[in-house]
Amino acid sequence: MNLLRALATVSSMTLVSRVLGFVRDLVIARLFGAGAATDAFFVAFRIPNLLRRLFAEGAFSQAFVPVLSDYRTRQGESNTRLLVDRTATLLTLALLAATALGVAAAPLIIYVSAPGFAAEPAKFDLTVAMLRITFPYILFISLVSLAGGILNTWSRFAIPALTPALLNLAFIFGALFFAPYFEPPVMVLAWAVFAGGVLQLALQLPALARIGMLPRPDFSFSDPGVRRILVLMAPAAFGVSVAQVSLLINTIFASFLENGSVSWLYYADRLMEFPTALLGVALGTVLLPSLSRYHSAFDAGEYSKLLDWGLRLTLILAAPAAVALALLSAPLVTTLFHYGEFGERDVWMTRQALMAYSAGLLGLILVKVLAPGFYARQNIKTPVRIAIVTLIATQLMNAALIVPLKHVGLALSIGLGACLNAGLLYRKLREHGIYSPQPGWGAFALKVAAALAAMAAVLWLAMGPERWWLGADGGMRAAAIAGLVLLGGVVYFFGLWLLGFRMQDFTRRSA
Repeated sequence: MNLLRALATVSSMTLVSRVLGFVRDLVIARLFGAGAATDAFFVAFRIPNLLRRLFAEGAFSQAFVPVLSDYRTRQGESNTRLLVDRTATLLTLALLAATALGVAAAPLIIYVSAPGFAAEPAKFDLTVAMLRITFPYILFISLVSLAGGILNTWSRFAIPALTPALLNLAFIFGALFFAPYFEPPVMVLAWAVFAGGVLQLALQLPALARIGMLPRPDFSFSDPGVRRILVLMAPAAFGVSVAQVSLLINTIFASFLENGSVSWLYYADRLMEFPTALLGVALGTVLLPSLSRYHSAFDAGEYSKLLDWGLRLTLILAAPAAVALALLSAPLVTTLFHYGEFGERDVWMTRQALMAYSAGLLGLILVKVLAPGFYARQNIKTPVRIAIVTLIATQLMNAALIVPLKHVGLALSIGLGACLNAGLLYRKLREHGIYSPQPGWGAFALKVAAALAAMAAVLWLAMGPERWWLGADGGMRAAAIAGLVLLGGVVYFFGLWLLGFRMQDFTRRSA
């Protein structure tokens, strides 16, 4: 399989989901605004969503896919199927227990994760009620991650990439058509999370059946592959998801700030997640199975070349996204969210957070590419040490920046921490001899910088005064932002073409 084509497939499916995600956020912003009720929902949703990123898409997928690839390469289909059956059975039992515990301990979880809410009993009780509805999402989405890992290992990338769209559709239809039937209406968002989890799992099961890997109950957990997955999982949660742990701690800090702070950070983070998922998650998804197969085949040369390919694509695609997010922060926030209850002050507060987040976008995406360089080799200790250092540094920056910069300081600490994480991962890959840069990086970086400068200059001149975006109607804003994005993309990629870049230079076959 052509990895560039696979990346395009994953990114295009992810694009569908992310566009629906923006529609979802527009609907939520318009109907519910940014206040105590939305703060309560975002905290209630962030807990299972954090667990999803830590364990389902983070620790579990990074531990499961390398072991699964190794079994498929070396031990044949029969043993691979046993591994899938036993892993799925153990995972389901553990998730059922965790879900029951989370629902029962919801008040304690909210008190720990958002202690500032305790000063407002109504807000606290609403958050607890919504957490009890959203917590089972971790059960469904972890099983979705298991299914996605299997499908990706079989190079079936499209369905796992499209699956998250169902959660966004549940939000959109729930908010638009069922909110009046709930009291308070914001409660519909919690039930949309539950329904979205069920729908995502239902979509994956037929695809597993088609490749003959639909899991069957098997309560024999003596498989050495299952033990390897369990050994890898716990530390992998730190190595992959340190940014998510920082986001949770940021929620604790933000709960002590003025009403709306959690929501401003949420909306800015949603804009950041668009390029992160479209590029970082997609690249990580495509790279990990091939890296694992190269490692199983003891092909260190191709392993290093594949990492180099991923890093060059990251720089070409993520750098313009970071620059554009910073330059177009006010137009983007205004176009997507400035409706109904989402007022002018919410626009400026969200815009400030987005500019702070954009400083770390390249680092966030690089982590998604560099971390698989260790996990494909089942090397857990190195990224864990780096993650702990990054987490400590991020919280020190939180403490230093929250007083002068309020919620903006919390966003900036996440971005700077991601850059630190990526830098340390890169350094260790070089020190361990895992990665050696291919020739031509200096000229490559200079050409990308030149195209970036041209794009930034054109966007700055074409954007116009920020006050215009507040006064224009929704249709005009949407047309204008679409034109700016198209203009920036044309200038950037035409500049790269003039400097000698060609698409065929980046084609690469999977392992």
